[in-house]
Amino acid sequence: MSTTLVPDRIDAKTWTRFTPGQRFARYTVYFALVLALVVSARSVEIIPEFLWDAPEQMQDLFKRMWPIAWAHYPGGVHDALVETLHIASLGTLFAVIMAIPIGICAANNVVPSKPINYLAKLVLVASRSVNSLVWALLFVGVFGPGALAGTLAIAFRSIGFVGKLIGEALEEVPRGSIEALQATGSPWLSILSKGYWPAVEPAFWSIVLFRWDINVRESAVLGLVGAGGIGLALNAAIDLFQWDRVAMCLFAIFVVVIVAEIVVTQIRKRVL
Repeated sequence: MSTTLVPDRIDAKTWTRFTPGQRFARYTVYFALVLALVVSARSVEIIPEFLWDAPEQMQDLFKRMWPIAWAHYPGGVHDALVETLHIASLGTLFAVIMAIPIGICAANNVVPSKPINYLAKLVLVASRSVNSLVWALLFVGVFGPGALAGTLAIAFRSIGFVGKLIGEALEEVPRGSIEALQATGSPWLSILSKGYWPAVEPAFWSIVLFRWDINVRESAVLGLVGAGGIGLALNAAIDLFQWDRVAMCLFAIFVVVIVAEIVVTQIRKRVL
């Protein structure tokens, strides 16, 4: 007759979502965030009196902006607004022309050379790391105030955005059609135009339209540093405390941004 040994007790296992190490890491991150907020609040030197007075100041500002100076639009806003659209459009065009070869060089499956890939990515990072207002300040110092400085600022700021997305789209192209073209002995330009381009064309036009939409918004403020556009009219009205004209400029910018968003959306629906 056999006997079965039965343990006196079974140790129960308790399920936990995180290990002790993970909990420690989470609490460390939480503590670091709270500490960063506290240090930032102390270093910003917020003046409580200004915060308490802010609602009254905003109310007074809105009273000075109303009624809007509609009569100021034909002579003081229209030409500057059209110039803003020209800056955004030409800047986007120049950016695309410069970004396409850089984006191609950044894609390691199109240009299999690490030094060229890294150099192209360095250019893209450098473009994105400098704000458009900083680019505008640099070009205003070189070419003087005006629309040329704003156009170049928009272009050089957009190179990193457009080139990075084009390079990533090229790297995601399926290898099937590319290998078929390579097997037939097609030259590099034929592979690029017949293999890569059809696969990335929808993404390319989507990137260009999206960047133009962004550039319309960014070009509206470049005039604050002398780079042309409606920002010049806005800055002049602020300097002269003509708040009804400031409201006219802000309203015009708002309308243009909304119209640009609608136009881009409709183009994407019909073309892409």
